[in-house]
Amino acid sequence: TGGTRHPRGRPDGLAELGVRLESLTSPDDWESLIQPFDCVLNCVGILRQRGAETYDLVHHRAPAAIAEACRNRGIRFVHVSALALQHPHRSRFLTSKRYGEEAIERIGGDWAIARPSLLDGEGGFGAAWLRGVARLPIFAVPADANGDIAACLATDVGEALARLSIESAETLKLAHSREFDLGGTTHYRFKEYILGLRKRQGRGRALAMPIPGWGARIGAHLCDVFHFSPFSFGHWELLRKNNVPTVNRLPELLGREPGRVI
Repeated sequence: TGGTRHPRGRPDGLAELGVRLESLTSPDDWESLIQPFDCVLNCVGILRQRGAETYDLVHHRAPAAIAEACRNRGIRFVHVSALALQHPHRSRFLTSKRYGEEAIERIGGDWAIARPSLLDGEGGFGAAWLRGVARLPIFAVPADANGDIAACLATDVGEALARLSIESAETLKLAHSREFDLGGTTHYRFKEYILGLRKRQGRGRALAMPIPGWGARIGAHLCDVFHFSPFSFGHWELLRKNNVPTVNRLPELLGREPGRVI
């Protein structure tokens, strides 16, 4: 069953459940919703705040409420977060995700946290934008985008999340570690990644135009104000730090090497 803000019926027959996380911030709100299930997998995240959909409610308070309801009913809770949250970020997009993780850990129960790096896959909003940038003959690169990216395939991460959801705690060794950093085995800087996507598209050379870090930051804030593109203040912060797993557990969950994005 897939939770969605706008149930419309799916051609593949997957059952849908109308859920809006910003209004479900108490464990009592989730008790009857989760009762039929053995596991709840939370992949919800918002790039920008909109009305009642705030970072604090969607990334922190609602996941904490789900975690407590799952603990009370003995249901596994798998929460999808993000890498690199240990850095001293200022973006509320990132700090709210860290607060959500900390709340889930405090609550306890049968929980696991997955932290994927940058995802590439068909239909993804961010992936589509990056592929579009790769088609341009000239593209901008923040001069301070010095962090490595462990880009991975969305299909691989989906397979890993499925295993986290259905395998026994003993098989997953949850007694030893409940946190799963997920990423590709090859690391790229932002410029290398875009050029690699371009090469995968069969295109020729392109010009990467460096822009000062302060200019990239202003541009990120403008994108946030006008809700334009996936580039945000939070992503500008992420590009400046390594966005790679501390210990990459994606091969462990897949039982094989992850596929290469480029």
